[in-house]
Amino acid sequence: MQGGEAVTLDMPPPEPSDVLAEDLDLRIVWQDEHLAVVDKPAGMVTHPAGSLRRGTLVNALLWKIRDLSSVGGALRPGIVHRLDQGTSGLLVVAKHDECHRRLTAQLAARTLKRTYEAVAWGRVAPESFVIDAPIGRHPRDRKRMAVVDGGREARSHVRVITATEMASHLEVSLETGRTHQIRVHLLHRGHPLVGDAQYGGRRRSVRRVPRAARSRADRLLEAIERQALHARALALTHPVTEERLTFESPRPADLEAVIRLLS
Repeated sequence: MQGGEAVTLDMPPPEPSDVLAEDLDLRIVWQDEHLAVVDKPAGMVTHPAGSLRRGTLVNALLWKIRDLSSVGGALRPGIVHRLDQGTSGLLVVAKHDECHRRLTAQLAARTLKRTYEAVAWGRVAPESFVIDAPIGRHPRDRKRMAVVDGGREARSHVRVITATEMASHLEVSLETGRTHQIRVHLLHRGHPLVGDAQYGGRRRSVRRVPRAARSRADRLLEAIERQALHARALALTHPVTEERLTFESPRPADLEAVIRLLS
């Protein structure tokens, strides 16, 4: 385009959706006519993809919430951002397209704040630091992400709550939101998340643990069957009222058990 041209656009009708509403276990933390905040359980996929059409967060949303935005397409109604299947915690959902666009703008401006709790193998130090490392597709495994030259900008702010030679309890705040960001960044630092099979946290990263603590480390793995990661807090500006909203999710039982064993 050079400027001054007239553009005519014919918008296609919305794609029909074959995604069914399902009465699934999903807690709605808060909602009004514009948006909802939900607490996704671990093990639930955020939206349908490929041949997966049942059991996702979207299936549950279609049952519980009448109106959802269409910006994301037929398979992702209302979905502004995602959580990995094994990650539990808070998500914001848009009920109409203008709300969706404004929430997406907050993500881009980094005013929509997401804070996580995590448990990673080994003694993480120092007490607080920033991981600033670009993330892209793993060069040999397309199902994984990795810190790579030329990847997308990614920054995670880490605060150590408790640290032992065996594992550390962390608070992580996202400045950016890349796929698998916390999992990849902590692995890059040599501290994979406890229970994270995809990124080495179920193998004997326990080998890094002092011999005397290995039986306790095995108990950590018995306590949780997923990555020890929970989206605990969410803060955003309401797209319509401009009120600042903050939400917190209680720690799931499996993560609570891991933290108790750690202490």
